[in-house]
Amino acid sequence: RLLGMNEFFEDLGGRWTKAALERDVTIEPPELDAAVAFELLELARVTAVTRERRFAPLSCYVAGIAVERLRAARGSLSGAEAAAYINEVRASLESASPPGSE
Repeated sequence: RLLGMNEFFEDLGGRWTKAALERDVTIEPPELDAAVAFELLELARVTAVTRERRFAPLSCYVAGIAVERLRAARGSLSGAEAAAYINEVRASLESASPPGSE
């Protein structure tokens, strides 16, 4: 567990909820599953060393969109399923990288 991670993301979730309220929309605070957090950090790491460092945050953003679309299409998605989905794409990205790029 990364020290302070849960507290940071609980606070961040509250900030998203507050910002939505300012737009007259009520949302549940976003939560970050530990397995999903690990996979997103790994995706960011692989992206940073195999592509461009500045693409790392955007790759995680796109992963979030893809996970949400998968969840919506299936009707539900557990944290473990989301983590496995991200892991699969991260592994394919990592295996496609040129030798010595890490």
